Amino acid sequence: MKDTALIVIDVQNDFCPGGALAVPGGDEIVPGINALMTDFGAVILTQDWHPADHSSFASNHPGKQPFEMIEMPYGPQVLWPDHCIQGSDGADFHPDLDTIPADLVIRKGFRPGIDSYSAFFENDHATPTGLHGYLQERALKRLVMAGLATDFCVNFSAVDAAKLGYDVTVRLDLCRAIDLDGSLDAALEGMHEAGVRLEGG
Repeated sequence: MKDTALIVIDVQNDFCPGGALAVPGGDEIVPGINALMTDFGAVILTQDWHPADHSSFASNHPGKQPFEMIEMPYGPQVLWPDHCIQGSDGADFHPDLDTIPADLVIRKGFRPGIDSYSAFFENDHATPTGLHGYLQERALKRLVMAGLATDFCVNFSAVDAAKLGYDVTVRLDLCRAIDLDGSLDAALEGMHEAGVRLEGG
């Protein structure tokens, strides 16, 4: 599958059991992801990489609690517990994730004033991460996605990739969800409507 890239999204300590924003069963997907890596023309890892004063952290909004919604200049924003702070153990990849085959690591969410769920764009849906250009230069037209969390960063990445013209498959068996107030069902519906192929669910 020389023209196909495996995009592994945010398999980091803070999104796994014991982490600051743990996704239930987040560590269960690691062996399956590792086993997939030899099948692709490229392996790309994404990494949430927030400064401590990031605007998406509830702790930076006095009187607000994690998982409350606020309005930001770029639209609605969930406020999160502090997580994946640059240089912290929580921001590190899960220790069992095989990072050696990775051709590229895309860090996202490093701009203090805007969150970034998608591997392609910040949450303003306009500021690029550079991933699209990289894939184009390497003539990678088909993408398979796995990682955390199904209803946020995987969802946004898959929908953006489909809008950019990629053939996109999400391996639901190698993802786990937060499922915040029905966010999983909404994400599955949105990915389906965008033309994303959902497998292994």
